Amino acid sequence: MEDTRNMLREQQQHSSISCLFPEILAMIFSYLDVKDKGRAAQVCVAWRDAAYNRSVWRDTEAKLHLRKQNPSLFPSLVQRGIRRVQVLSLRRSLRDVMSGVPTIVSLNLSGCYNVTDIGLSYAFSGSIPTLSVLNLSLCKQITDRSLDKIAQNLKNLEVLELGGCCNITNNGLLLIAWGLRRLRVLNLRSCRHVTDVGIGHIAGLSHKAESADGNLQLEHLGLQDCQKLTDQALLNVSLGLANLRGINLSFCANIRDSGLKCLARMPRLAAVNLRSCDNVSDAGIAYLAEGGCSRLQTLDVSFCDKVGDAALVHVSQGLYSLRSLSLSACHISDEGLSKVVRTLRDLTTLNIGQCSRITDRGLALIGDYLTNLTEIDLYGCTGITTVGLERIMQLPHLSVLNLGLWHKRV
Repeated sequence: MEDTRNMLREQQQHSSISCLFPEILAMIFSYLDVKDKGRAAQVCVAWRDAAYNRSVWRDTEAKLHLRKQNPSLFPSLVQRGIRRVQVLSLRRSLRDVMSGVPTIVSLNLSGCYNVTDIGLSYAFSGSIPTLSVLNLSLCKQITDRSLDKIAQNLKNLEVLELGGCCNITNNGLLLIAWGLRRLRVLNLRSCRHVTDVGIGHIAGLSHKAESADGNLQLEHLGLQDCQKLTDQALLNVSLGLANLRGINLSFCANIRDSGLKCLARMPRLAAVNLRSCDNVSDAGIAYLAEGGCSRLQTLDVSFCDKVGDAALVHVSQGLYSLRSLSLSACHISDEGLSKVVRTLRDLTTLNIGQCSRITDRGLALIGDYLTNLTEIDLYGCTGITTVGLERIMQLPHLSVLNLGLWHKRV
């Protein structure tokens, strides 16, 4: 008898759901993750029709293994209004993607090692005005030839990821400066052939081509591990990229304090990453703090072993907008922390891992003043004890505490 009741109850529930308007079903399905959306579409015809509503798939990125021919794949994506594609593995022509999703907005090829200049040449053989995001990270076979096609046919590109594309040269950057006037984000991580001259092209300072006005709308520039860059690159940036809000210079060993003096002229900068820049010292941080970087919200000087308490004095006196400060492995002490915590009350993230001179006194200061803190890294802080940790645990908004092996959410 009980089994019968349960069956009737399930039938009633199914009946009530089936009676919902397709618009209501589509609204419900929009909250599901991608896999569950696909499963819902297989339940019945009504659910399939509702699940294929474009509102259900808004901003969804299709993750594809492009292997065998599948005639229904791209029509299905188009029907659902999917315009963002990530290719996980590639054994077919990229041209199939571009023709199959003609209004594509975002194409992610990150890690597709077999992507070549020839393949991209076929894929980008004509104008693709809708494409605004292109990720070619770790596509190590591509060269400046690909950038030539991109500059010619992807005029509306706003985000270009080239991290790990180790065959890109300054000539490729000249092509980018010529063709991609709307670019807002450019990542050149580990592009080992890029020099100060290439950054000059990007900043519109090139003398090689009058029409290469530069990418003057750039807001974020990633130069991590570009080993040939010097302070001249930062001078070029400061002269040409007035809209820049974020720059990543981590592991750029030839950047020195004088280069930071150039960055200090850029009042719109909100994020500067100097992680493992071995030649940056307290003086460089002083330039940033005393210059025009009043909007700086994120500063990372981790593993800069020439940065110490003197830098924190300058930070406390000039960088009042900071929300995130990373000082891992810097030569700072409780004394330096005492300057920062008293003035930067709005800090939400503080990374001081491997700072062996920090003690429970420093943690007590953090607990007293940084009441808005949500994340803190204390990994390798050998001078602290459970007494200090208990004080940190009392912070009202703390959600992430990193103690190394005991990393946890509070």
